Amino acid sequence: MTVPVAISLLGAGLIGRRHAELILAEPAARLHSIVDPSEEGRILAAAKGVAWYPTPEAMLAAGKPQGVLVATPNALHVEHGLLAIDAGLPVLVEKPLAADLDGARQLVAAAAKAGIPLLTGHHRRHNPLIARAKAMIEAGRLGRIVSVHGFFWLLKPDSYFEVDWRRQPGAGPVLINLSHDIDLLRHLCGEITEVRAIQNNAVRGFPVDETSVVLLRFASGALGTVNISDTITAPWSWEQSAAENPAYPPAGQNCYFIGGTEASLAIPRLELWRNEGRRGWWEPLVAEQHIAPPADPLPLQIRQFVRVIRGEEEPLVPGLEGMRTMAVIDAVRRAAASGEAVRLDEGAGA
Repeated sequence: MTVPVAISLLGAGLIGRRHAELILAEPAARLHSIVDPSEEGRILAAAKGVAWYPTPEAMLAAGKPQGVLVATPNALHVEHGLLAIDAGLPVLVEKPLAADLDGARQLVAAAAKAGIPLLTGHHRRHNPLIARAKAMIEAGRLGRIVSVHGFFWLLKPDSYFEVDWRRQPGAGPVLINLSHDIDLLRHLCGEITEVRAIQNNAVRGFPVDETSVVLLRFASGALGTVNISDTITAPWSWEQSAAENPAYPPAGQNCYFIGGTEASLAIPRLELWRNEGRRGWWEPLVAEQHIAPPADPLPLQIRQFVRVIRGEEEPLVPGLEGMRTMAVIDAVRRAAASGEAVRLDEGAGA
């Protein structure tokens, strides 16, 4: 029987605790240790029956795992990712890859130079329904993609903002939430080469952004829009439409719309709309309902990390992809601040 892969978890916060449970539940993996300087981290390690270390250096000195999962605060992602790379260990870094684009570039460059697998925690790409949507697009079912629209409309309750940092610049939906949506649109529709954006904070009045409208130009020539707000009572967000996370009641709606010359696709319901005969606005439209098996992508991400550590396959979401998504988010931020278009090279962020 294959010996489980030993993974050390850095960070015992909310997402770190979830990863600890997932590693423990995965037969192909073993939770090597929990690294967190807090008393909560020590208690969690004791509860799970694994070694606890206050620092990554202490963990590495005691005996290396086979892989490292970094779920520490964003500002520590580069430091901790570099420690794993320097130790020759494959590393999965929670999104965002770094606190800023320069840090992401540093991490990607170090992994490439060392030949060490670096993965980014954009776990939604592991969802089978995204794989199904991408397969339809790549098979040419939509024809040439012309336009794309993404929604992130939901209401964060007042209690969410009782934590001070959530009311400050950098904690709004553009930097916290939009990266998931941009990453999926890039994955499905290709690189983004130009961004325009406007935003405001007109409802709550906190220094942080609340509502943004983003225009996108793709390398293929397709155009896109993303409308994002955390002040709207609505069902049109991945969180509330994909039934991926049980913390969010599913609304059974779509949040992404991809329009092509042959058909249009609504996601996550995987509804493909097309003309049955000739194409045209006088011709009847038919809807194909495609099915993907329901699955929590976080365990699938852990299983793929195990296979990458074993050398069985390449990362589904390598660090380079996380960096390119960060480059688009950085462009959105700059475009909103300047009121001008921001261009990105194809292969943005490199």
